[in-house]
Amino acid sequence: MTMNATIESTPGPDTLSQRLTVVLAAACGMVAANIYYAQPLIAPISAALGLSHAAAGLIVTMTQIGYGTGLLLIVPLGDLVENRALICAVIMLGAAALLAAAFATHALPFLLAALFIGVGSVAVQIIIPYAAHLAPEAIRGRVVGNVSTGLMLGIMLARPVSSFITAALSWHAVFFCSAALMIVLAAVLWMTLPKRRPLARMHYGELLLSMPQLVRATPLLRRRALYQASLFGAFTLFWTVAPLQLAGEFGFTQRGIALFALAGVAGVFAAPIAGRLADSGHSRIATLVAMLLAAAGFLATYIGVPGSMLNLACLVVAAIAIDIGV
Repeated sequence: MTMNATIESTPGPDTLSQRLTVVLAAACGMVAANIYYAQPLIAPISAALGLSHAAAGLIVTMTQIGYGTGLLLIVPLGDLVENRALICAVIMLGAAALLAAAFATHALPFLLAALFIGVGSVAVQIIIPYAAHLAPEAIRGRVVGNVSTGLMLGIMLARPVSSFITAALSWHAVFFCSAALMIVLAAVLWMTLPKRRPLARMHYGELLLSMPQLVRATPLLRRRALYQASLFGAFTLFWTVAPLQLAGEFGFTQRGIALFALAGVAGVFAAPIAGRLADSGHSRIATLVAMLLAAAGFLATYIGVPGSMLNLACLVVAAIAIDIGV
């Protein structure tokens, strides 16, 4: 497909090539990683910016607030605005925010940049529906699973990558590198993705106002939103606290934290399996197993004396279980 191709909102059987699926999966991973680079870097960033231990969590929280704001205010534009242009514009917004974070030397500018890093990262939630629209219905779950594999790989690799770069250079270099990557990614997507013009039936304000009605009228949406809010809340809690615990109780360096974070990469193999289960009509049992697995991961953290090798081994098991469950 060329940059001049245009796809309407109704997909055809040949609208999504394997190559384009790989491009979309890679894009999801690169963009999603921006939300998670800072998680293992809370200690060095807060020390450099003069944030107290109690306020250090704001480094992650501001990004999540920005992400939630973008979900509410920007993602609905995917039903209104040509998707390729919207995806690239949002990614460039994220690139500008990453540059601002890289140059920050005080807490307030960094936290504001973190907010807009979150906003710019919602490109992921425009890319995944874009891929679903292009995919034939019979393999839609598989395609979304494959694209989500890229998303999960980006999430899992973000923490060890940022830790290794910080150990070798500095935390500022993490944001400089990611900003450069986003600029290159936006250019590649602009040249690669076909245009998709949604069949807009509402104005922007009507789209926003329709969301509460959509929630009221769609029980499945309410349930899935609750599941994901709970799972990602637990996921963020674990990966915000774990680096601090590893540094404090186990004396881990940034390289050690990076190696610990690599354990979570095992979770990436769950996404394509989940997509195939959905295509086969087994989404209910798969959802139940995923949530129980994440819960079991948290229970595992209580095994062993804090600071012991057994406790550390159980933390590794917990990281794998939680990441697979999410």
